[in-house]
Amino acid sequence: MVWYGVESSMIRAVGYDADKRILDVAFHRTGVYRYFDVPPEVVEGLLNAESKGGYMRAYIINEYPWKKLG
Repeated sequence: MVWYGVESSMIRAVGYDADKRILDVAFHRTGVYRYFDVPPEVVEGLLNAESKGGYMRAYIINEYPWKKLG
């Protein structure tokens, strides 16, 4: 898992395991969520998005299975 710090009012950091296609997102207020089977191009889009929260809502939150880690 490689972690990236991001500038966002919603997200503190993003972790990604390309081999397992697992995306971990540490939110400022609600903890860490793990998303499964996320392709690398979606993660790249998140990291490059002007609005990380907007990208999460549009392309990740309701599109991939997830569980709360903490």
